[in-house]
Amino acid sequence: MVLSRLLLHPVCFFTNVNFCLKTTGVLSKEKYLSLSFSIKANMLLPFMPKNNFMYKRLVTVMILLLQLTLAYTQPKKTLFDGHTFKGWEGDTVKTWRIENGNIIGGSLKDTVPHNEFLCTTASFGDFELTLQFKLVGTGFVNAGIQFHSQRLKDPSYEMSGYQADLGKDYWASLYDESRRNKTLAKPGDDIIDKALHKEDWNDYKIRSTGKRIQIWLNGVQTVDYTEPDAAIPHHGLIALQIHGGGLAEISYRKIEIERL
Repeated sequence: MVLSRLLLHPVCFFTNVNFCLKTTGVLSKEKYLSLSFSIKANMLLPFMPKNNFMYKRLVTVMILLLQLTLAYTQPKKTLFDGHTFKGWEGDTVKTWRIENGNIIGGSLKDTVPHNEFLCTTASFGDFELTLQFKLVGTGFVNAGIQFHSQRLKDPSYEMSGYQADLGKDYWASLYDESRRNKTLAKPGDDIIDKALHKEDWNDYKIRSTGKRIQIWLNGVQTVDYTEPDAAIPHHGLIALQIHGGGLAEISYRKIEIERL
């Protein structure tokens, strides 16, 4: 009884909510600070006379914060309209094509000569990206989703930045493409064995806020990584990759993003 009363006390309640919001990474820093202030203000309002100057100021500030939060919050945006390459750029003559509402890269008849990327024309900072993919082929079969990335000049078909990797020994891992050239975080084989739908459609989610990067495969979290290097940029292009070296074909669909 004492514990339940203590947990329901306004200060304790705010502390618990505050801790959950801050540690789970559900909200971006801006939304967290706005909501945090609103919770504090809501705790104080019942104890203040309505004709009190501070009461009126708090109400005004809360309304402004609510308006700013709603303005700052952007709904999910579809990055692929299912019919055209609008908003994307890359080799749409030989490598990338659109079939039945899917973006398809690579070939099962001819070896993919080298890495190819179809990248957005827009740049992104904090975001949550969701899509579906299907990867098939023989030989070295690999693909991935680049983010916080930029195109290189030499060779021009390459990109540098983070990659949510796809393929044997790399499924749903975080790789640093053409920069540190190493896997930064990866799940255990037991997790992939349970979560992956081989040669079938899979749900993929990538969330990047601040220096924290999280990846989910079919609802199972595979990566929770915090970048220790402050010099690594946290903005850039998003791109779809087909890796060179195999008879491989990657299909992407239902590509949506939410800026955080």
